[in-house]
Amino acid sequence: MTMPGEDSESAPDRLHHSVLVCATASVAGVVIGFVGGAFRWCLQVADAWRVDLSELAHRLPGPGWLIPIAAAAAGATLAALVVRWMPLAAGSGIPHVEAVYRRDAPPPELRLLPAKFVGGVLGIGSGLVLGREGPTVHMGAAIGAAFARVFRLPDTTVRMLQTAVGGAGLAVAFNAPIGGALFTLEEVTKSFRLQTVLATAFAAATAVGCSRLVVGDVADFQVEAVTSPALGWLPLFIVFGVATGCLGVLYNRLVLAFVDHVKLLPRISAVAKAAVIGALIGLVMFIHPLATGGGDDLTQSILGGSSMALSVIVGFLVLRFVAGPLSYAAAVPGGLFAPLLALGTLWGVLFVGGFEAVWPGHHTSLAVPMAIVGMAAFFGATVRAPLTGIVIVVEMTATTSVLVPMLAATAAAVLAAELLRSPPIYDSLRERMPVEGKACDEDGTAAR
Repeated sequence: MTMPGEDSESAPDRLHHSVLVCATASVAGVVIGFVGGAFRWCLQVADAWRVDLSELAHRLPGPGWLIPIAAAAAGATLAALVVRWMPLAAGSGIPHVEAVYRRDAPPPELRLLPAKFVGGVLGIGSGLVLGREGPTVHMGAAIGAAFARVFRLPDTTVRMLQTAVGGAGLAVAFNAPIGGALFTLEEVTKSFRLQTVLATAFAAATAVGCSRLVVGDVADFQVEAVTSPALGWLPLFIVFGVATGCLGVLYNRLVLAFVDHVKLLPRISAVAKAAVIGALIGLVMFIHPLATGGGDDLTQSILGGSSMALSVIVGFLVLRFVAGPLSYAAAVPGGLFAPLLALGTLWGVLFVGGFEAVWPGHHTSLAVPMAIVGMAAFFGATVRAPLTGIVIVVEMTATTSVLVPMLAATAAAVLAAELLRSPPIYDSLRERMPVEGKACDEDGTAAR
């Protein structure tokens, strides 16, 4: 399938254009690889700092609990000030990337890059329950569009390259090159045009290769060998998928409810709103630091086989289920993917615990497989990109033994969400953006 304007080109011109596009994507991939790798490294340092700060607050006499509250509020406030300077930096950025591809908004300028980087480190690093993937995708899109302009490529190609390199950004965020490429094709373009496939593949390959020089060449989560569940358990995974689809619908509605209601507080400035939300997240940080941030450490703890009481799992699930949408309503740089994965692992372990309570029989061996499946199923239910979710989880865990139940549960989750008539979360967020050709942030405010 050809892109608009290609029919009038001769075969040599099309070949030259394709080579130039792939070369541009490769160079842009190198840049987002190092930028995204540095972004991930900064967030890893912030995660460790946040745990140390929480432990210090518990050791100090007096009102030590004020320390994480003040730190999180300060980080959120500074991130909101970055957004005041660059409104387009608010939120995930993925709805904007999709809007650009659909010609509902112009491609991002390169000056978005420092705003997204600094704002993301401040917001996510301070403990807000947001993901690193949104800012990395948006930074990749800005880099892809900038390089396309440098090589004076046509507008259609600029929009395609910002999408392709945005997908490379997702690949860097999760160290998942195939998942990042598939995200571009399944979620953003919803097509498999050859030129887009090639550009995305080149960008993702160079991006992940370079990012691994910064953060290392290992899977995001270290998981011991997982035995494939017996075929007789497949109906249970399907039931789990249906329940996950219903939970994903509830989560999407909660995200939109927080975004809409926080926006309806006109007498309070965006910076003040972010500060208050940051303070609330700081209180959660004092309760337990693993309940805040992107959730990688919590996910690793679960997938690593750490034993947690069911009441603790419920506590983490409830806190993060509410804290994620609340954090997104702060309208600072940060995404939704990583928190979704953490929720999926918690929900999987909780489901197995509940099943064990109803039907005792030593089913604890299903906990880790169900947690892994929960990551993909919850992602599929909310984002409605099931193949992307499955591939990303497989790459992040380096585990293929649960592919069959993962496919079944994710399909059931997506079907349940569709039957409940819940639109994908990024479609809902994109619809809240103006479409008059202006770049905008994700809560519907026009960008300058």
